[in-house]
Amino acid sequence: MKKSIAILAGGGPAPGINTVIASVAKVFLKDGYRVIGIHEGYKGLFAHKPDLFEFDFITCDKIMNQGGSFLQMSRFKPKDDEFRTDLFVNNNVKLLVTIGGDDTASTANRISKFLNQNNISIQNIHVPKTIDNDLPLPEGTPTFGYESAKEAGVKIASTVYEDARTSGNWFVVSAMGREAGHLAFGIGAACHYPMIIIPEMFNKTRPSFDRIVNLVISSMIKRKILGIHYGAVIISEGVFHFMTNTEIEATGINFTYDDHGHPELGNVSKAHIFNMLVQRKLKELDINIKSRPVELGYELRCIVPTAFDLLYCSLLGIGVKKLFDEGKTGCMVTSDPKGDIHPLYLKDVEDENGKVRPRLVDVECQKSELVFKHNMHYIHEADYDAARHYVKNPEEFDLNKILDWYY
Repeated sequence: MKKSIAILAGGGPAPGINTVIASVAKVFLKDGYRVIGIHEGYKGLFAHKPDLFEFDFITCDKIMNQGGSFLQMSRFKPKDDEFRTDLFVNNNVKLLVTIGGDDTASTANRISKFLNQNNISIQNIHVPKTIDNDLPLPEGTPTFGYESAKEAGVKIASTVYEDARTSGNWFVVSAMGREAGHLAFGIGAACHYPMIIIPEMFNKTRPSFDRIVNLVISSMIKRKILGIHYGAVIISEGVFHFMTNTEIEATGINFTYDDHGHPELGNVSKAHIFNMLVQRKLKELDINIKSRPVELGYELRCIVPTAFDLLYCSLLGIGVKKLFDEGKTGCMVTSDPKGDIHPLYLKDVEDENGKVRPRLVDVECQKSELVFKHNMHYIHEADYDAARHYVKNPEEFDLNKILDWYY
């Protein structure tokens, strides 16, 4: 039987998936392999009648620069007893290529161990995908899709900021991101937003809605002191993952949870929740500031990839073939800033439960410090006298006291 490789995509879409699929397929087709695409991610991989697609060069050429994913995706996370060897054996599969984020990578890690234990000689190489940029790749190496999503987010966030300036209002923007705030930080810093709020900022205290609201209002008051009567804040939705159920329920919003135990934040507007809480607090303080919510989420995931991701994803796809030829397995393919391909073994980045550890924003590095200390607007001790014109207790809105920082 002709040798083949199988490709699947898990989780949510990110710009560049089709570029990876096309690049992987082309190099293997050139070497005489069948290239089988599996629809519905891991659900399809272990289905009794999987929905498969056999790639040819023409199809790859058509999809290589398109947004979205030619292969239907799924967040399905199989249990260990659902693992099967049928598809691998029946199609003479020599390589399984998985495309996805931390959950997909963690499942790929479990599959590698399963195949090993069953003496199935199949290599497994993972391609790190997520607009959240939260996979533990080497320093300076983004996950694919992040740069394209950030660029699209910057265009929207810049327009929102111009609207704030033009209308004399404020906007409360929420950006996608689970535990990590890379996307919100990248967009907010690029657009000179006077307040950026990400989960990693709460490294010395616990995130809460009260603290988040006070940080937003701190920026609003500081801008008033500076004579600037407009602005925008950006908040990573990842802060929700560190809230207690009691706090979340207190917002008046009922959340559902996905198969991985994550709150299904896509069912509600996080920006609306944050803005509603800010408006409540402003009313209590008798401060007349209008603010409007804007959500940055699904509109970023299926855009056409930028030139950065088109090249980067092509290198990752070709890099899969390089690692395969070298006999590598149970690893992620990485491309460093020079374009050199390296394996990152999943066993080296997993926690005690076998889950891939997320990469967080380093809030103590110089880049973060420059943005937080010099580019954001918030109350500090020197502003207390001026701030008392708006609030009785300015220290409650002092970023350093809220976060227990010392900028």
